[in-house]
Amino acid sequence: MTRSDLVEELASRFGQLTHRDAEYAVKTILDAVGDALVRGHRIEIRGFGSFSVNHRPPRMGRNPRSGEAVAIPEKRVPHFKPGKALREAVDKRTAEMEEHPPLAAASHQK
Repeated sequence: MTRSDLVEELASRFGQLTHRDAEYAVKTILDAVGDALVRGHRIEIRGFGSFSVNHRPPRMGRNPRSGEAVAIPEKRVPHFKPGKALREAVDKRTAEMEEHPPLAAASHQK
């Protein structure tokens, strides 16, 4: 799902929201998450998951083309850990889809 798909979904689920309002809501939420991570905060959305920042120490790597050793500096990267409810929902829904594939997908497998 892309950002524009998320905007479309929000606008279609909530008829009182204009497309512009839905776009603004999605942008506001994503900006808030990004800003909190930049400040080093952790974001937890109960039932969905948590976002945090992981620290990767400096290390030596290799240039795949030349095989030459390359120093890779330390960095901080965003990390998402799904919550228990999300993990269970994904597991249940994918198991159901494997048991009962949609007709279009089933016809392609023949």
